[in-house]
Amino acid sequence: MIMTMVKIHFLFFALTTALFFSCTSENESKEHPKDTTLVYVDPFIGTGGHGHTYPGATAPFGRVQPSPDNGITGWDWCSGYHVSDSMISGFGQLHLSGTGIGDLTDVLLMPTTETVDVSLFGTGRDTLPYTSKFSHINEKASPGYYQVFLEDPKVNVELTANDYVAYHRYTYKNEGKGPSFILDLGYEVNWDKATGSSIQVENDTLISGYRFSTGWAKNQKVFFVIETSSPITANSLVADGEIPKNSITVKGTKTGGQFFFDMDNNSVELKVAVSSVSAENAKMNLQLYGSQNFDEVQLETENSWSGLLDKISIETPVDSLKTIFYTSLYHTQVAPTLFSDVNGEFRLQNDSIAKAKEFKMYSTLSLWDVFRAETPLLSILDSNRINAMVQSMLTYYDQSGVLPVWVLSGNETGTMPGYHSVSIIAEAYLKGIRDYDTDKAFEAMKKTMMGDERGLGPYKEFGYIPYDIMDQSVSMSLELAYNDWCVGQVAKEMGKEQDYEYFNGRSKAYQNFHDSDSGFLRGKSSDGATFHEPFDPKVANHIEDTDYTEGNAWQHSWYVLHDVDGLIELHGGNEPFSKMVEQLFTESSELKGDNISADISGLIGQYAHGNEPSHHIAYMFNKAGQPWRTQYWSREILNSQYTTQPDGLSGNEDCGQMSAWYVMSAIGIYPMNPASLEYEIGSPLFKKSTIKLPNDKTFVISAPNTSHENIYVQSVKLNGEPLNRTYVRHEEIVSGGTLDFVMGPQPNKTWAVGLE
Repeated sequence: MIMTMVKIHFLFFALTTALFFSCTSENESKEHPKDTTLVYVDPFIGTGGHGHTYPGATAPFGRVQPSPDNGITGWDWCSGYHVSDSMISGFGQLHLSGTGIGDLTDVLLMPTTETVDVSLFGTGRDTLPYTSKFSHINEKASPGYYQVFLEDPKVNVELTANDYVAYHRYTYKNEGKGPSFILDLGYEVNWDKATGSSIQVENDTLISGYRFSTGWAKNQKVFFVIETSSPITANSLVADGEIPKNSITVKGTKTGGQFFFDMDNNSVELKVAVSSVSAENAKMNLQLYGSQNFDEVQLETENSWSGLLDKISIETPVDSLKTIFYTSLYHTQVAPTLFSDVNGEFRLQNDSIAKAKEFKMYSTLSLWDVFRAETPLLSILDSNRINAMVQSMLTYYDQSGVLPVWVLSGNETGTMPGYHSVSIIAEAYLKGIRDYDTDKAFEAMKKTMMGDERGLGPYKEFGYIPYDIMDQSVSMSLELAYNDWCVGQVAKEMGKEQDYEYFNGRSKAYQNFHDSDSGFLRGKSSDGATFHEPFDPKVANHIEDTDYTEGNAWQHSWYVLHDVDGLIELHGGNEPFSKMVEQLFTESSELKGDNISADISGLIGQYAHGNEPSHHIAYMFNKAGQPWRTQYWSREILNSQYTTQPDGLSGNEDCGQMSAWYVMSAIGIYPMNPASLEYEIGSPLFKKSTIKLPNDKTFVISAPNTSHENIYVQSVKLNGEPLNRTYVRHEEIVSGGTLDFVMGPQPNKTWAVGLE
């Protein structure tokens, strides 16, 4: 039975097993409308296992993400929160969704009813004087809302947010105790380290300041303002463990303060706005987006989420599938995050201040991840968002001279191989999404791929990256080869034949690694003949002393998104190719190596769904004339790698990609090669999926007899006509229409085999 609120979970620990049940919270908020998809979204999915998501509040793609922080340094606390924990250190305003590196959690706030020792601010969790126990019984989350009851100070905390402002509401239950809150700018976990901070008490309801830090983002500057609904009657400030005489301003590396209210204030609201530019810009953000009260903002943000989630309606008798689907759709739209202020200004890594004109600037660009399925999904649902992402990437290009790789807080982190800004721009251009300077976009793509950084030097010299020159040589070369193909396709569309020939030729780099004896793509020496020895396809060292990125030969030997036919030919044809891909899924899941990558998770055989390089592989059977195997394995992944539990994601969420795979695959299509403009047909999970397109049309995918047994495609009709190919084209989807499936319990080995 579906509740009218997102399920609240509590934990019973027995070793590492967690069981969650629906309960009543300490303080109920207003009910969500019963007829919306919001009731199926559970933000706690992904907060367990290695999902690395946060449960806090955010508007779609919003600038702020107020959420609880446990205060633990560790890989599974990259978002600041893990469901296995029973302590809360505070509530930061900025968070990452599902990444493998921890940063942010800036501007930590925490309500309390005790006068604490501010000299201990900025220390580890065990010595912080304001942490509190909590129970998952008294915790809940839904799109745009989070609530928890803090047991030690007996304070109920509620969070919500709009595009620019985080809202906190503290209800103090400890009668006779003085209501107050903590601001700790020295708080830091994981990669984050404070380098400077300041607090200024401007008046009895307004605090401003900044926090500078280094970490994954090397030059992160966050300016903030905090407005309180009740007057602050007293405060105690601290700088680097010292309590100054001045009670109005404080500056240092790690600063903080405690702020007190009158005893009769049992409920207080705080509004927090941030800016990368200045406190004045943060005030401007607050002025334009902070006029409403908590309940009004919560309702407004719920309506925003409802509008986005309602873009895909599904029909299935299984409520748990609705929970997984709509939570996944929710997770695909929390990142990238808004970065420009209301006046368009934002800070770049070199400290220059730029201004977005007629578009919104985005950061948290996890491009190596999201190019695979999230941006293809957004290209169907929200092409304007794709335009803004491209314009944002071109702005970063203006500053650095190359297109971005992984941008956090305006900083280039250089994380993960390849340049998938190239892939996303190519996909957008080829799909006709072109609300930007297309000539500049091609110039940026070409200039980036003609550089020498990130392996491009040896890649250009040898036609591949030799293992004796760089680690991760195979993976890096395969990523660059796909980027090359993308540049070539745009060049071809633009009539730049010479550029097309050059980049299309370079995109064959994968052929240099093929070992005809083993079938794997293997590291090759700079002599052009010698493979890397010794070789074991199950060895999976992390990052160093390896030819592969976060994986092994089994997982990376299929990373040829753009030329599956060419890879099949190297294997000797459809049958031997399909046999080896099938073995990938049925091989033992043993991993070897001295430093096995933790990112390799969600194993089905050697297939690792918990990491992105495997995400397209199940769909490659379509190109090898065995689409029934795609149908079997895509359904197996859907059924085994996603659940309604906090550990319901098999690996890092990675800013929406893990969930985007589910959204696309569950409705029955997947962009194996995003820039090809084709979506491979899999096995639709729902009896009907209706996509509401921006042009007021719909694309309806129906499979009325799909079931746990009926997983195989018997026949397909596109707009009433038989479809005898294993894909649908982007223009066929966005033009509106119907895709009708007949499903059955046994493979139809004649459908779409050998026919175009």
